[in-house]
Amino acid sequence: MSLFTSRKTYVALGAFHAVDAVLCGVQVAPIKKVLDDVGLPENVRPVLPVVKGAAAVGLLSVTRFPALARLTTAMLTIYFVVALGAHIRVRDKVVNALPAAMFLATFAVMTAQGPDRS
Repeated sequence: MSLFTSRKTYVALGAFHAVDAVLCGVQVAPIKKVLDDVGLPENVRPVLPVVKGAAAVGLLSVTRFPALARLTTAMLTIYFVVALGAHIRVRDKVVNALPAAMFLATFAVMTAQGPDRS
């Protein structure tokens, strides 16, 4: 068992994305600033809480549906490729793009390894 295959990691990241979905829904100031900085159109922003909520459900499903959890990590890998690309496109500061890069790497490894079966 590793950190990337642990079901506890999936649950922790699922809880994180659930909170993030709520914060995106109410557009707290720091999130709104990041979305403004990367130029995400206002009409796309309502989709983010839905996507993040679905990601939370998928990650939290790891104990009953490990294949769904693994599919979720694959979709999150793609999501963070796009997010990192948005930061690069606007030549954002490295410190602002770092979370997207770290999540990209984390979910890519989680997808490759999959959750523990035990």
